[in-house]
Amino acid sequence: MSKFSCIVAACENRGIGINGDLPWRLKRELQYFSRMTKKVSDAGKKNAVIMGRKTYFGVPETKRPLPERLNIVLTRNATGYTFPSDVLVCDSLQDALHKLDTTDFGKDIENIWIVGGNSVYKEAMQSDRCHRVYLTEIKKHFECDAFFPEIPTSFTIVQNDADVPTEVQEENGIQYEYKIYENKQ
Repeated sequence: MSKFSCIVAACENRGIGINGDLPWRLKRELQYFSRMTKKVSDAGKKNAVIMGRKTYFGVPETKRPLPERLNIVLTRNATGYTFPSDVLVCDSLQDALHKLDTTDFGKDIENIWIVGGNSVYKEAMQSDRCHRVYLTEIKKHFECDAFFPEIPTSFTIVQNDADVPTEVQEENGIQYEYKIYENKQ
């Protein structure tokens, strides 16, 4: 049973989205998300990204499914939605993890990333399989209608990975910082 990590950018009020979109435009932060969720040590493998239906459809049509990764979309009701054949649709996080553990979908997967939204993050962080949260702290307040849940107290800040910048970043007048929380349970 493989562990997984969450990756998220959240502003000062823990906001992560508004009207199905990001409340900010940070190109380098999106590049960081892409690099982190694609990064593998075994060139013969790729990563899985697990997201809710609203998060999937919040990705611009030209950019979905997210390239070079197995896209897994969680929805309790797929009726009325069309997904490409290479997107795995599951009805819960448990279902998705079970399929990765027990079917061919998981045989070439190196890392599993949870990429949103709110209810998927919340369920993920309550799982004993959640190893890390890669949080981009946006040092500004934005109006949002989707929020990142509180990080459980079993998680503590750890030193950033070698390829994760430690200094405060700035883009479009917005400062942000990368933090990594690890589950110590």
